[in-house]
Amino acid sequence: MRVSPAKPRLALARPAHHPLSDTVRKAGWEPVPYPFTRLQPSILPPPIPLATAAAVLLLSPSGARVAGPKLPPGTLCLVQGGGTAEALDREDLEILLPSEARAEALWDLLRERFPDGGGFVLARGERSREYLEEAARGSAWRIHPWITHREAMRVPFPPLPEVEGVLALSPLQAEILAPLSRNLLRFAWGEGTARAFAKAGAPVHGHCEPKPSLLWALLAQHLKEENTP
Repeated sequence: MRVSPAKPRLALARPAHHPLSDTVRKAGWEPVPYPFTRLQPSILPPPIPLATAAAVLLLSPSGARVAGPKLPPGTLCLVQGGGTAEALDREDLEILLPSEARAEALWDLLRERFPDGGGFVLARGERSREYLEEAARGSAWRIHPWITHREAMRVPFPPLPEVEGVLALSPLQAEILAPLSRNLLRFAWGEGTARAFAKAGAPVHGHCEPKPSLLWALLAQHLKEENTP
């Protein structure tokens, strides 16, 4: 699909002034907020008493908002990024961030901070990619997953706005957007999200690892290629 020289519109489930929306804007697109999913907190208790864990690992702001109020004062939290740290909204917690907002960097930080291993609670969404669990399997770092939330489709479901493309930020979003975006450009945040698009019969026009700089490069390059004679 060829896009016009004017700023093409890209729908994504983030507010207009969210950092990801700013990334889309800097790449030459007009971000269009499309909140078609919602956070559904889980009622599952932590897998082990939180006070007995060497640290709590948090992957996303959603997980932080659910788990935060339940953490004992003084809990050491290893969080994937600054947005997740802000979502905790607690001054009585010890918070550490990795060098990059990626699960791989969080795994490096965990091993650096606890070289002898230990038991850790991992607060995550129902369909997170389970990188930390796989990386720690059979090692001295025992990861206890705590499913704090799931992403669910909004009811009533909002219609897709007038856009030239869509950006799915999770596999569920890809599954929902696939039938709605047959004649649109489709982009995916993460390989798992791209696979979900393909499985639903709507292959993506591009995907990137979940990193804002890579999203910028993907969108800017696609726009350049589509508009080159």
